[in-house]
Amino acid sequence: MRVATTAIGQAFIHDDFSETLEIKLERLPLIFPLHMLAGGLALALVPLAWAARKHPRWHRPLGIVAAADVILAGMTAYPVAWIAPVSPWSAAGFTAQASVWLGFLGLGIWHIAHGRKAQHRRAMLLMAAAASGAVFFRIWLALWAILAHGRHFILFYACDAWLAWLLPLAATALLLNRTGSLRDYPR
Repeated sequence: MRVATTAIGQAFIHDDFSETLEIKLERLPLIFPLHMLAGGLALALVPLAWAARKHPRWHRPLGIVAAADVILAGMTAYPVAWIAPVSPWSAAGFTAQASVWLGFLGLGIWHIAHGRKAQHRRAMLLMAAAASGAVFFRIWLALWAILAHGRHFILFYACDAWLAWLLPLAATALLLNRTGSLRDYPR
């Protein structure tokens, strides 16, 4: 929740931005704060919608609001990733994350529209796993700052842009597969 509140706050207050983020803000004065706001809200709304899953009266409206917010955050992620990227590899990692995030959202919406609740649940869990990359990215970045003493930043940042979301996504897919939740006919 701290990452969510920090991102929402950074949509309005830019005092502690790194030079890279300052450039993004300067070149995308509307899109970048909108991405920070929508991304931060998504980190709060998606778990709220999940928590309300057994209460359709709350889950549906929360899910609709969360889906609209994820679309906004995901679509604004593309220009944010490619404006003054640390490296093309890091920009590609953030772009892939946004695409996977939006892809699982679309898949989840399609499944629920066709009455396939179990498939909807799986797609939403995988979407949330991809979104968790925003949290893990910051954790790994903080650990790098503490332990690496500034060495190999560009390489680390590019790896972090990919692994921060791929590892939780792979772990979630593995867990769903082991429990039979990824198979059409679980045993």
